[in-house]
Amino acid sequence: MRLGINLGYFGAGNDADNLAVAQEADRLGYAVCWAAEAYGSDAATVLAWVAAKTERIDVGSAIFQIPARTPAMTAMTAATLDTLTGGRFRLGLGVSGPQVSEGWYGVRFDKPLARTREYVEIIRKAMRRERLEHHGEHWDLPLPGGPGKPVKLTVHPVREHIPLYIAAVGPKNLELTGEIADGWLGVFYAPEHAEESLAHVRAGRAKAGLGLEGFDVVPTVPVVLGDDPVEAAHAVRGYAALYIGGMGSRDQNFYNKLAVRMGYEAEAKEIQDKFLAKDYMGAGMAVPHDLIDKTALLGTKERIAERMHAYADTGVTTLTIAPTADTLEGRIATLRTAAEALELSGRG
Repeated sequence: MRLGINLGYFGAGNDADNLAVAQEADRLGYAVCWAAEAYGSDAATVLAWVAAKTERIDVGSAIFQIPARTPAMTAMTAATLDTLTGGRFRLGLGVSGPQVSEGWYGVRFDKPLARTREYVEIIRKAMRRERLEHHGEHWDLPLPGGPGKPVKLTVHPVREHIPLYIAAVGPKNLELTGEIADGWLGVFYAPEHAEESLAHVRAGRAKAGLGLEGFDVVPTVPVVLGDDPVEAAHAVRGYAALYIGGMGSRDQNFYNKLAVRMGYEAEAKEIQDKFLAKDYMGAGMAVPHDLIDKTALLGTKERIAERMHAYADTGVTTLTIAPTADTLEGRIATLRTAAEALELSGRG
């Protein structure tokens, strides 16, 4: 099992700190540094900046939002980043959610699975430097009856095949991910409940005539150091409440449904009710400690090492950490402790 680092979003006044974290992860031998986007900083610009300031670590989008770019534009961006980084780019994709897709990008959040499948097909074709022609439900290239003609990518990426990941939560999207992607970007991953999700990934791999060998299972896991895991969990409550209670709408919240599938139905409803009523503190306190403890790494180096062993046992191949601390020094210390914990676990 390798380690990755998720820097989250840029533009909140902590950009220099985020770069310092990425550079320390590079020095420590972390495998990949991921950056996110929503409706603030875009991930492509951030990744180019981080790549220019690091030496060995891969850079990955977690995620490029599908409604934000045409598939051909995403292929161009991926090819450019792979070329500029000397083959260090990983392409992570996701459909985002209905609020961002329709409110920010003006793209209807309809048929996300079919849209994702077509999107990936077009990207793969473009990256193979074939003349781009695709006639599907969501994209028609070239447009019929006009001057457009099939053209091919002029950039030659360092690699013929750039690793492609999909951020997936629901069962059908997990199956699609297994079928058409090289890896899965997971969230709220608990070793105790992992098999339910991985079974859908395996089903998708089987559709493609493949197994899980060579497929990258990449959950992002908050890490909080401390002597008391219960106290450490408080640093994660706001994050958990935001996703379970506030991401999407009441009816379309993938993370809330995931918490329900994990056995926290009543708690998920309470979190959502309080969050949507703008009782953010109450929503955070409604997140069960058990849920946080299963989906985060909390406590001492020894306890974190034990949990890392459990993650590796379920098939995690890249454990991406989100170091949760109030200061840059605290985040750096978390990075170092996580690397030491992986070595202690014997699964690195």
